[in-house]
Amino acid sequence: MSRIGVLFKSTAVRLSALYIVLFALCAAFLVFYVTALSERLLNQQTRDSLQQEVADIERAYNTGGMNQMLKIMERRARQPGANLYVIAGPTGEILAGNVGSLQPGIFDKEGWTDFPFLYERYSESGDAKKHIATAHVVILDNGLRVLIGRDLGEPAKFRLLVRKALMVALAIMGVGALIIWFAIGRNALKRIDRMSWASTKIMAGDLSQRLPVGGSGDEFDRLSQSLNDMLGRIERLNEGLRQVSDNIAHDLKTPLTRLRNKAADALAEDDDGARRAALEGIISESDQLIRTFNALLMISRVEAGSIAAELSDVDLSAIAADAAELYEPVAEEAGQKLATDIAPALSVRGNRELIGQAISNLVDNAIKYGAESDGDGTITLTVAKTGGELRLSVSDHGPGIPAEKRGDVVKRFMRLDESRSKPGTGLGLSLVEAIMALHGGRLELSDTEPGKEQPGLTATMVFPGQKA
Repeated sequence: MSRIGVLFKSTAVRLSALYIVLFALCAAFLVFYVTALSERLLNQQTRDSLQQEVADIERAYNTGGMNQMLKIMERRARQPGANLYVIAGPTGEILAGNVGSLQPGIFDKEGWTDFPFLYERYSESGDAKKHIATAHVVILDNGLRVLIGRDLGEPAKFRLLVRKALMVALAIMGVGALIIWFAIGRNALKRIDRMSWASTKIMAGDLSQRLPVGGSGDEFDRLSQSLNDMLGRIERLNEGLRQVSDNIAHDLKTPLTRLRNKAADALAEDDDGARRAALEGIISESDQLIRTFNALLMISRVEAGSIAAELSDVDLSAIAADAAELYEPVAEEAGQKLATDIAPALSVRGNRELIGQAISNLVDNAIKYGAESDGDGTITLTVAKTGGELRLSVSDHGPGIPAEKRGDVVKRFMRLDESRSKPGTGLGLSLVEAIMALHGGRLELSDTEPGKEQPGLTATMVFPGQKA
């Protein structure tokens, strides 16, 4: 299909063409209306002028008789651009005047002529020329006919001049409108072509492509921006799905292999006690796998927003206190101490179970990695209000997380222990990140004691404050 054909398929171009057609119709109507109005005004002015002339002539005849009337008519007939002045006999023959001849039947009726008539008027060279005029006929009491008329050549010329000027203006506007219409159509088509090109790349599998945004803020830009945001989310979800698939294959292969080996060992054992121990190990491995899949399902539910409708006003301070009470014995068994600094009665809008799960994940990580500390084994759980935000922090004094890797540890199955020698699934911080996104907050990771060899880690859940 030619580019012109594609251009005419554009909605913007079709609307522009419709606008031009409607504009042309309105302009044409305006041209004829203005010219007709101008002609009517000129004709009215001509009639008014002739009416005054007739009144003057009749007044002169009534006051001074035929001689006075002839003097006035002669004087006025000699002026430049004079009207038509004719005196005719009762039968219509011209006795005097500044015209050579008149169309027959003009003197048959007194008053205004019914239509413009033809006449011949002597020019300065004496040559007769045909003209069109309108006139008023007065029949005197002696039977003579007096005609006072006005040549219609000037009004006709003016009417044609006005119509010609308006038609030229209309033509210029029409050509300009066509040029502008074509330019706008081409510009719109180029933008659509760029969007189509990007869409083709995206459909081919390149989700990194984005629709062009011109920066004008028009409807194309708003549409492109919305679609780009959607594409960005789709790309992140696809990347997450790919990463999850890879990590599941990598991280679950080892426990499944161990599970199979333990099952084989149990099958080979003759001793009941050894067989029972092997089966208990299988159950333990199975429980770990179930926890991993439960965590994955929970993250998927949270990211999908299916729990968003279950949000309500909850006491963050009470949830944190319950988590501290639950994990205090666990910390003591690991040779650590769990300290708290919880401001009372701080509420957020959220899901109590999810927030409790997130706090549990952070405290569990702090206990697990804080045990590697050579110094202070204290874990601190803090809840405070800072500005318009509520901040729940869990701090340990373990090895911490390097700043360049803090963006990676919130990804699924991402673990700093690449050997996977330590227990865990690598889903704890991913779940916390998803829960905070659901609550409109964020997860912040920082050093507990910056500059030290073991800086520790402070994980902070930042909640938006309640609106007054």
